[in-house]
Amino acid sequence: MKVQTLTRVFKYNGLTLPDPSSNMTPEEVRDLYSATYAELATASIDAPETKGNQLIYSFRKAVGTKG
Repeated sequence: MKVQTLTRVFKYNGLTLPDPSSNMTPEEVRDLYSATYAELATASIDAPETKGNQLIYSFRKAVGTKG
């Protein structure tokens, strides 16, 4: 039996964002990146997808109407 560690990667709007810390939850990572990408503040997080040795989380912008 071989144990393989998966590397977390975060995707948003065509960008690949590195994992700042494996100790952070995906929600904490979203909050951290929302300082740079303001629209992430209300983004949802899709269930992770496994590709090779990567665990890929996708941030999805909240869609709604104003006013």
